Amino acid sequence: MIRPTRTASTFAVLALLTAPFLAAPSLAQEVKAGAIVISAPFARATPAGAQVAGGYLTIVNGGSTPDRLVSLTADISARPELHEMKLENGTMIMRPLENGIPLPPGEKVELKPGGLHLMFMSINRQLKAGESVRATLQFEKAGKVDVVFPVVPIGGQAPAAHGGHGAHKPN
Repeated sequence: MIRPTRTASTFAVLALLTAPFLAAPSLAQEVKAGAIVISAPFARATPAGAQVAGGYLTIVNGGSTPDRLVSLTADISARPELHEMKLENGTMIMRPLENGIPLPPGEKVELKPGGLHLMFMSINRQLKAGESVRATLQFEKAGKVDVVFPVVPIGGQAPAAHGGHGAHKPN
């Protein structure tokens, strides 16, 4: 019987293949700021040369008073914005939300592809799966909240905890 030997090159290949999974941040991150709970943040990888990237998450306002996500800053973007995509007169449009995103008391607001989302404009590097993006969300009442967005592959789907049931979309 011939037994294969384990060489240094075999271990090197295994290390290269598994390193991204070991270094990837958890997709189950949850951040609390008073009555606001932010969960399942993620961003999608971008192709080389892309100038924009999207960020997604779920926000629950567990309090009895409304709040509002008013702005954000991000380590990868010169101009991050709050955006919405929606169908108007048969045409899909995307636009910045100048007045922020309302967070009614006791409701969940989902920022996801094809709806409300964060837009990282004029990004300063390509986003690659396994990396992360750091951002600070500014709420009207809850204040500043630091969030880490794990980067999933291009076209990657939201983490399982980012379900769509009961989502609220402001008019």
